[in-house]
Amino acid sequence: MLLADGYHDVPPGKVAAVVTYLEMHECPPRRAERDDAPWSLRRIARPALEWYRGIHRRVGTEWLWSSRLESSDEDLGAILGDARIEFHALVREGRDEGLLELDFREPGACELAFFGLAPELIGQGAGRWLMNRAIERAWARPIARLWLHTCTLDAPGALTFYRRSGFTPYALGVEVYDDPRVTGVLPRDAARQVPIIER
Repeated sequence: MLLADGYHDVPPGKVAAVVTYLEMHECPPRRAERDDAPWSLRRIARPALEWYRGIHRRVGTEWLWSSRLESSDEDLGAILGDARIEFHALVREGRDEGLLELDFREPGACELAFFGLAPELIGQGAGRWLMNRAIERAWARPIARLWLHTCTLDAPGALTFYRRSGFTPYALGVEVYDDPRVTGVLPRDAARQVPIIER
């Protein structure tokens, strides 16, 4: 459904975001990164439900990531057990501090499905380092397209970061969904930059 021009009310208990879809069709040059990076990448062949939900909360709470937290054990387990999806953790000092999820289920393409860092790593070069690994791993497969989407609920610099990493915007959308702070999926004090509207 296409939205008409003008303002559109969002029902109480919901949040709304403008979504930007981005893509690349060839592997870009690697961006410069820290030589002394204090982190490493760990692949998780079949993540445990508890681990996956935990890293989602650690990385995504401030950006209202909730879709996977709301999934049933059965549905999420099917995703985590799918050999066509790669799961990686960025590790610093033995602790998982970032998430990289590459989805190869569409033939000839890879979706950068989830990409994020624990809040304290933002601004230290970890994002660029992790994105270099993401691009390398994606284009190591026989793909013709790497794509992702971000939205206005994401970190303020996310869209600029993705464009600098070699992605080009190609479409916009609007997403409306239940506010996970209202439903209890996330704590009430999460994402204070986004107001809670309940009535």
